Amino acid sequence: MIYTNLAGKKLFLLDMDGTLYLDEALFDGAKDFLQYVRTCGGSYLYLTNNSSRGIHAYVEKMNRLGIDATAGDFLTSVDATIDDLKRQKTVQDVYYVCGTESFKNQLRAAGFRLAKTPEESVTTLICGFDTELTFQKLEDACILLNRGVDFIATNPDWVCPTWYGYVPDCGSVCQMLTKATGRSPRFIGKPQPTMVELAMRRMGCTKEETVVIGDRIYTDVASGLNAGVDGVLVLSGESTMETVRESAIKPTAIYQDIAQLLGELKRAKGV
Repeated sequence: MIYTNLAGKKLFLLDMDGTLYLDEALFDGAKDFLQYVRTCGGSYLYLTNNSSRGIHAYVEKMNRLGIDATAGDFLTSVDATIDDLKRQKTVQDVYYVCGTESFKNQLRAAGFRLAKTPEESVTTLICGFDTELTFQKLEDACILLNRGVDFIATNPDWVCPTWYGYVPDCGSVCQMLTKATGRSPRFIGKPQPTMVELAMRRMGCTKEETVVIGDRIYTDVASGLNAGVDGVLVLSGESTMETVRESAIKPTAIYQDIAQLLGELKRAKGV
């Protein structure tokens, strides 16, 4: 394993699936890690590319797994997308969303105008991790992309982990659309630095005080490195040491799982 100096870290930005739990199984050491971070005066936020459900669903899941959580503990690719759209778009823009009803409701609540069909007023197609995907949505997306509307996606993840293996995530669906239309999206979530930068602003921490922890090199680790902070890989999810050897992106540190990371953090803090 490759280790890093954790002594000066105050803000821990954590992926969830494959890092703290898998489906309904909380990893050994996850709860202890979270408790220890706050005990030693640090803070953490959960960063997720999953746009399929709202923050309340994550709060409920964490509570179900035995971890106290509030809405303020989470920052999602939907948050990053909303922030990006408010900075990049105008009130005249109309969006068609290839995503879940939860995702759409979050966009509506933020004041964006959504269309139910690929009508002429649509200026932008937004794709997220869609657990309610239908062929009609794919066809509508192709109609819009062939028309030339802007193409935005919440995240480039190829797969989402489940208890039985993996299912196609947003990146895989976008690849289908790219193959069909020749159009590629502009991704907003990890590995872009947007979520990490939002988290540091929210928590008032510097790059040197911040670390990103996750199980994917090409999203979690890369988002940290792209924001100028340490990117730590845990091997409890999608990535393996073979993945590390084959990747051009190299983590700042590698740990077997969150339990080993907790042990190293305690040693760094002098416990």
